[in-house]
Amino acid sequence: MRPSCLRSVVAAVAVAIALPLAAFAAPPSEASCGRPGQWLVPGKTNAPLSTVALVERLGDRQAVLLGEAHESAEDHRWQLHTLAQLHAKRPQLALALEMFPRRLQPVLDRWVAGELTESEFLRQAEWEKVWGFDARDYLPLFHFARMNRLPMLAMNVDRALVDAVAREGWEAVPEKRREGISRPARPSAEYLKYLRRVFEHHPEKTRGEKGFATFTEAQTVWDRGMAQTIAEHLQKNPDSLVVGILGAGHVRHGYGVAHQLRDLGIGRVAGLVTWNQAEACSGIADGLADAVRIVAEPAANPPRLGISMEDQKDGVRVVSVVAGSVAEQAGIKPDDVIVGAAGQPVRDMQALRYAVQRQPPGTWLPLQLKRGGDEQEVVARFPADGK
Repeated sequence: MRPSCLRSVVAAVAVAIALPLAAFAAPPSEASCGRPGQWLVPGKTNAPLSTVALVERLGDRQAVLLGEAHESAEDHRWQLHTLAQLHAKRPQLALALEMFPRRLQPVLDRWVAGELTESEFLRQAEWEKVWGFDARDYLPLFHFARMNRLPMLAMNVDRALVDAVAREGWEAVPEKRREGISRPARPSAEYLKYLRRVFEHHPEKTRGEKGFATFTEAQTVWDRGMAQTIAEHLQKNPDSLVVGILGAGHVRHGYGVAHQLRDLGIGRVAGLVTWNQAEACSGIADGLADAVRIVAEPAANPPRLGISMEDQKDGVRVVSVVAGSVAEQAGIKPDDVIVGAAGQPVRDMQALRYAVQRQPPGTWLPLQLKRGGDEQEVVARFPADGK
């Protein structure tokens, strides 16, 4: 499901396969938190944990959920490293992915079987339409699964289902539109408090308590769909380990997917998330996850326009524009067709992506586009700090 306002607010929340194996004895400081690559167990002392000990702890789990910030390349690197460590211990493993709605499972099967090239896979999986984050961050995970012939599970639901529940409520959505998803378990009191805080900053707030009720149902349907995919695989493969790659908002405190998994009879579930080294360790709440990985603030992010897009005959059509992005600030709108970058023709998404990725921080990129029957030029201004 493409990131929507629901997702952005709720979640706002060459392959290297070796992790550091040394235990960390030095306590984290209060000015910053630990060292990049370090694992901590949330609690009163946020005790350090070696990678060996962590993997040993996870060895008997049915599912391990690796929570990410979708735009963070660093998050996808530690996910890959952790996946490799878990696979070494539990070779019978499946990779469950939020990036793909359940209807696209046949495409994932063909990729793992070696029947598709990268470009064919991304096109048939509707990457730019249903997800849109930088595929380069995710492809090492997909290649690891393919190299080891690990099942890849499309575990998301289509955006249309979540949107329908958010508008109408679960009961009003006909069964044939529910994608086979069973009724979600009622969220915990703590999750409801969290969702209430989110709702107070959401456009649905204008609908009052009815809006909060359907907003909550939409979130739990989203969690349920992912949990049900994992549970269905484990029912057929009870000795398997399922590693989930999904937004951290679905993982923190076990409120989301883990809660729904328990309702489905899957009780041995672990969640791992990251913590920015620049933040004090005292901010790590007890029960945040089974372990948190300390990561460094990136010096700069790769250039991004902030659009989802799709190829069409005469260029690249803009499907949606991220609020506050470079594209929005440049005046790019949905349904614009980008036909040129810096005077060079843009014939497909890859050409546009390369043009953007070549931009150093602080530079401007003229883009030629068609809007309706008119041709015009806009200027994408990339921030000097790369953020």
